[in-house]
This record gives sequence, C-alpha cells and structure tokens, in this order.
Amino acid sequence: MNTIRKETFSCKRDGMTIRGLYFHPQGENLPIAIVSHGFMANYQTTKGYASWFAERGYAAFCFDFNGGGLMSKSDGDTTKMTIFTEEKDLKAVVTYAKSLPETDAASVTLMGCSQGGVVSGLVAADLQEQVKRLILFYPALCIPDDARAGKMMFAKFDPANIPETFRCGPMKLGRDYAASVLKVDLIEEISGYAGPVLIVHGTDDKIVNYHYAERAQEAYQNATLQLIPQGQHGFSKEDDRRALEYVEQFIK
Repeated sequence: MNTIRKETFSCKRDGMTIRGLYFHPQGENLPIAIVSHGFMANYQTTKGYASWFAERGYAAFCFDFNGGGLMSKSDGDTTKMTIFTEEKDLKAVVTYAKSLPETDAASVTLMGCSQGGVVSGLVAADLQEQVKRLILFYPALCIPDDARAGKMMFAKFDPANIPETFRCGPMKLGRDYAASVLKVDLIEEISGYAGPVLIVHGTDDKIVNYHYAERAQEAYQNATLQLIPQGQHGFSKEDDRRALEYVEQFIK
C-alpha cells in the first residue's frame, strides 16, 4: 500500500501567506484535489477529505482562507474577507498545486463545503476547462439573499445601511462581506462552468435550504444532485460516509 505523506505548504496572494496541508502518495502525474472550508471554519474541518483523496492517488490540499476564520493559520483580517477575496485565495492555491513537479496540472478537482463550495464554484466558472470536476457539499448559495435580508447567520443589519464592521457570533466582519454580494446572482455566476458537477445537500439544512442546490443543479449543464434525507449543514459521521460514497462514484 502506498504510504501517504502529510506536509505543510504555503503560497502567497497579494502579499499575504496562505497556509495549509498537503497529502499525497509517492508518484508522478498525480491528479490534484483542493478542498475549501466553510465560513468561520479552517482546514481542520476539511483535512479528512484531503486525506481521503490522497488515499485514492491524488495530490490533495486543504488550507485556511486569508481572514477566513478565528483560528486561521493564514494571514489576513476577518473584516477584509469576502467570497471574492476567498476566490483569489483559491486561485492562488490552484496555481501553487499545478506548479509542483509531481502533479498533473491538467487534472484539477475542486471541492468545497458551504461558503467554500460557493468559492469553488466561482473559481470553476472562471477557470473553466482548467478544472476537471467540481464537488459541492451544502454550498452556501443563500449568501446574497441573506445579505439582502440583512440576516446572515448570527449577524443582523440594515441592508440599506450596512455598518463598517458587524459581528457574526464570535467573528467580526467588514461591510464588504455583505455589500459585495447585494447585487449578485450566485447561481447565475457559478452556472457558467461546463464540466461535471456533484452537489450533495441535506434536506434538513437549517442554514442553507436544499432548494438552492436544486436550483443550481438545474442551472448547471452537467450536474448531479444527491440529497441526504435529514442531513444537516455539516454532515454527521454517517451522512459524511454516504456523501463520500457519492464522491467515489463521481470521480470514477
């Protein structure tokens, strides 16, 4: 059995350092998988997925977005973070992963959870055929609607007069986090990606209603939607096992 190596990696975006973990077997021409974490989270929540990909022969990366969470090992301030700064971060990680001598730059799989799914979708739509496939776990496609309603998870504000900073539970956000998405149609933005897409969403998700996933599946040219009955936002161990079975079928 091929031993999986785990090491830290870092790369830069606009002078800030992005830090994460790199899992890979020995070998050459390894397909790439990059897993993006959700809002207020960090790579500890996605390293299991990266390790799972590495066990299947991938060069797999998980990382912290700049300003992406309270426990982030990357640089950046949470008040400067938006889905569009995270899009730049993910593109920097894609460039880094493709530059390594052991990776196959023509085979990039992007996977994202919640807000990381939105960011992965934006990058795939922009990079097009440079991304071989896209995997979205409970993507937070509600973000613009929530901003327009002035209620983003634990944060409440007047969308016509967004304050310079506001709190979302323990995390302080900047005005741009909400203001930058007020006029955005996320499903339209991401649906330009023509490659194969897998969406996995729980029917009991209280943060992102699964109807957003249904709309995304309809908008994409080549998408499969797998609904997990009673699944929450952030899968249980059992739901995660089922979700990865869907991923296993998808990457074959």
